[in-house]
Amino acid sequence: MTRSPEMASMASDAEYAERLRRVRASMERRSLSALVVTDPANLFYLTGYNAWSFYTPQCLVLPADGPPTLFARAMDAAGARHTCNLLDEHIVGYPETLVHRPDIHPFGWITETARARGVLPAGPDAVIGAECDSHFFSARAYVSLVEGLDGARVVDSGELVNWVRLVKSEHEIAQLRIAGQIAEATMQAALESVWPGRRQCDVAGDIVAAQARGTAEHGGDYPAIPPMLPTGAAAGTPHLTWSEQPFVSGEATTIELAGAFGRYHAPLARTIHLGDPPPLLTDTANAVDEALAAGCEAIKPGVVVADVHASVNDILNRQGLVKESRIGYSIGIGYPPDWGERTVSLRAGDPTVLEAGMAFHVILGIWMDGWGYELSEPIVVSGDGVEHLTDLPHELTVRK
Repeated sequence: MTRSPEMASMASDAEYAERLRRVRASMERRSLSALVVTDPANLFYLTGYNAWSFYTPQCLVLPADGPPTLFARAMDAAGARHTCNLLDEHIVGYPETLVHRPDIHPFGWITETARARGVLPAGPDAVIGAECDSHFFSARAYVSLVEGLDGARVVDSGELVNWVRLVKSEHEIAQLRIAGQIAEATMQAALESVWPGRRQCDVAGDIVAAQARGTAEHGGDYPAIPPMLPTGAAAGTPHLTWSEQPFVSGEATTIELAGAFGRYHAPLARTIHLGDPPPLLTDTANAVDEALAAGCEAIKPGVVVADVHASVNDILNRQGLVKESRIGYSIGIGYPPDWGERTVSLRAGDPTVLEAGMAFHVILGIWMDGWGYELSEPIVVSGDGVEHLTDLPHELTVRK
C-alpha cells in the first residue's frame, strides 16, 4: 500500500477493522458466504477508495473470512493504490479490453477471478449478498455475476453496509463538522450572490467555487449533487438546477447545496426573495421555522423517527400546510447521484429508534403550485439532543 496526501483525512486502520467487523457480523446474521459491494460510498467506507471511476464496473468482494479484494478497471486499480487502505495484492485490475463491450461484461471476469483467488465461493451451498439496488450495479453486472457462480444463490443484501454506516464514529462526526463549516460558508456566498438581473448560472458558479474553496482551514470536496436553484414559479418544484436566465425582482429562489469534506456531506437549504415578499411566503417561512425547531427539539436518543415526523407535521397542519414527503434522511458519505445514505427517512411510520451518532438532513420543503419555500439543517444526534453542523439564520432572506 502506497499512502499519498489524499489519505491524510482517512480513518485509522483500527477504524477500518471495526467497520469490517460490524459488516461481517451483519453478514453472519444473514448467513452470507460473501458480500459484493458496489456502492462507491460503501467502497469508501470499507477501504478508503476514492476516485471518479464508478461509471465503470467495480466492486469489493468481502468473504466471510479473510481480507477483502477490490476489483476495478486496470487504470483505476492503479489509482486505488493511492487512496485505499488495502494491500496492493488485494487490489486487482481487470483488462482494459473489457471496457464498454457489448459482447462481454467485466463482472464475468471479476467473478471468475474472485473465485480463482478464493474470495468468492461458488456452488449450491454458497449464499452471496449483492447490492442489488446500488446505482452502479447494472442488470448486466448482476447476470454476469450469477452466471459465474456455478449455482450459488445471489440475494439482495438490502443496503447492509449502508445500515452499518448509520451510527457515526468520532472520526466521521469530525468530518461532518468540517463539511458543515463549508456548507455554511457556501450558503453565505450563495445568498450574497443573488441579485435582480444576475444570471442564475453565474450564481451557480459562485456556489461551486465556494464549495471547492472550503474554508481557510479545510479545502472542500466535490458534492454528490450540484447546486439546486428553483426560481420563481419553478420554486414550487424541488430538484431543479439552474439556467442562464436572470433573477427577477418579485420572485423567490430556493437554494439547496452541500458542503463536502472527505466525501462526508452536510446539506443545507435556504430561501431568498427579491423585493417585498408576499404575506403568504412570510407566513410560511414563520411556520416552517417553528416546525423545524420542534423537529430538532424532538430528536433525542431513544425517540422513534415517526414521532419526530409527527411533531413537525402537527405544527405545519395547524398553520394550514400539508407536507406529504419525508422531512429528512440520514447523511454521511456521499457520491453522485445522491448525498443521502438510503436508510432512515424522517417520515410517518418509520420505526427506527434514534441513537447518538446518527446524522440527518432535516429539510422542510413546502412546494406549492407556482411557489415554494425551503429551510433545512444538517444535524448529528448527540447524547442529549442535537448538534447543529451549521449556524445560519433561519428566516427568509429578503433582498430589495
